[in-house]
Amino acid sequence: MKKVIIYTLVIAACFCLPSCKKFLNVQPLDKLTGNNYFQTKEDVVANIYDLSRIVFSKINETHYVGAVGEYRSGEVLHESQSDNAASREYVEYLGRNDLLNLIRRGQPWDYYNFDRITDWTGYYRAIQGANILIAKLDEGVPGVTDTEKGQFKAEAAFIRSLCYFTMVRLFGDVVYYTDAFHSTSLPRENFVSVLNKCIADLNSYKNQIPFTYGDPALKGVRASRGSIIALMMEMNMWNAGFDGANARKYYQATADLGKELVASNAYRLLPLSDWSTVIKGRSDESLFEFYQSINYGDAVLNVAPIADMFLHYPYKRPEYTHRVSFAYYRGEYMQKLFQDGGDKRITTWFNEDIFADNGKFMMLKYAKNSFIVGEEDANPDNTFMIFRYGGELLLAAEALANIDEDAEAIRLVNLVRARAGASPYTSSNGDLKEFIFYERSRELIGEGQHYFDLVRTKRILNSQYSYNVLTSDKFSRGAWTWPINSGALNNNPFMKLNDYWVNGGN
Repeated sequence: MKKVIIYTLVIAACFCLPSCKKFLNVQPLDKLTGNNYFQTKEDVVANIYDLSRIVFSKINETHYVGAVGEYRSGEVLHESQSDNAASREYVEYLGRNDLLNLIRRGQPWDYYNFDRITDWTGYYRAIQGANILIAKLDEGVPGVTDTEKGQFKAEAAFIRSLCYFTMVRLFGDVVYYTDAFHSTSLPRENFVSVLNKCIADLNSYKNQIPFTYGDPALKGVRASRGSIIALMMEMNMWNAGFDGANARKYYQATADLGKELVASNAYRLLPLSDWSTVIKGRSDESLFEFYQSINYGDAVLNVAPIADMFLHYPYKRPEYTHRVSFAYYRGEYMQKLFQDGGDKRITTWFNEDIFADNGKFMMLKYAKNSFIVGEEDANPDNTFMIFRYGGELLLAAEALANIDEDAEAIRLVNLVRARAGASPYTSSNGDLKEFIFYERSRELIGEGQHYFDLVRTKRILNSQYSYNVLTSDKFSRGAWTWPINSGALNNNPFMKLNDYWVNGGN
């Protein structure tokens, strides 16, 4: 959190400017102060895009979605007969929570860069940039109206809070600040407190930004009121799992935000026949995403998309090295999720070997969104979905079920199931809360939410839900977190790393 973050951000921003003219017009290192940079509305917009790119770079530097949100509960195994199989065995290391050996250099999967997940510097670069942007907007930027100022500040606040939420789910307690040019050493703050501050911050900006955008190029790509509501819902539900004394307050807040989102009519569930439109990005279902297209020269790391692990020929070439997928979801787990034969997600998102229990399995959910030139080592065409309408409908349903508003919870669940062609929930399906948990597991499979759902609901402690069960003792000591890179200790006498991992991860 030292001034070096500011200088690093300056350098990164210089390489991210959207026009060649601006790229060649090199600005001095005080660019972020606004003395020479925040002179026009276009400068502000360019800065917002730059901040999003910084956050996306953290996802793009490794196989992030699978590593942090899908594999740590043990549902995924690698295919021993696949090409370069030893380098795919990392899924089992994640599946038994062996993160210290996962990130240790000298492994066959070194090129996946899993150790970079432990470094939070990039998130703090984006946070510092957002803080500075808000400060400069408060000072006044020529050509920016009061309405635009409110919207831009809301976008910056969203990026800032998204970074804090991401770090909380990865590391637990984090250092929190919102002042521009921050350089004072601070200790890590309790994560429930951090998220409550983020919720209050976002609430102050929420109504200053439109629900969505008429310009299809901006839908889901630029933060909107829908994005902010989704993030506030997610943070409230995370706190509900860890602040039991106030859980009902968080559930009620989530339910109210969900009702506001639905009432806006700004978003909709697209038919499954249009799923390729959803996953390609910028659709009416997208609440926030990192849109990436090779048509724009975007460079997605070839191993970053989760689809890389679950597709084989003819979706990936050459055939002789891609006759099977690198990994698969256990057949037993898939049978638990997809028992309803009428569920069209089965045929739309998977091949006919959905229960294969080997590398014949394919998850076609992303098949139209990856490796469009067919070659394994080519940069894929891939959008990374962060929040979408279907997921937030189910999160609202979960909150409603926890405050005994079952009728509305069932209505929202059945909206998602109706889109899937699945039979509606009735009391004969068993406990509503259990059903909603599994419905989120079905609907969001491969989107990096499952492990976090297990953690925040404490289901990670129960073998009914996880192949990698954490004991209460391990959970309380932070076994659900990631190790923090030791670089965080530099120049901060108040910093402490995560005890569970410092003590050997056992």
